[in-house]
Amino acid sequence: MSLTVKEMMEAANAAVERIDMARAVEVLGQGGLLLDVRDGAELQKTGRAAGAHHISRGMLEFHADDELQSHDPELRKDRPIILYCAAGGRAALAGKLLKDMGYAQVYNLGGFKDWVEGGGDVAGS
Repeated sequence: MSLTVKEMMEAANAAVERIDMARAVEVLGQGGLLLDVRDGAELQKTGRAAGAHHISRGMLEFHADDELQSHDPELRKDRPIILYCAAGGRAALAGKLLKDMGYAQVYNLGGFKDWVEGGGDVAGS
């Protein structure tokens, strides 16, 4: 059975809780990881949320699998992860992927603009 992007987005949004900036700050204060899943060119253009870790959406699976040499130690299944991208779509899809891989506490902040409009600091550009 093939899926449409609309169906994949519906499943991702149903599986991954969308949170606001206040909740994100709370989760980060408890040791959560803020993860930017945008492409490198986007980060160069706009910078990233201060303190955010970066793994592009296209490489996430390879960095999230703790059985691979490419595993990123910042990604731990017992650590809350807050994702953002440009508008929230890739963050939702990335969040569902992480949940499918056994990460329990995964949240979607939405887009980089949500971080900025919520008063979050920006690093680099």
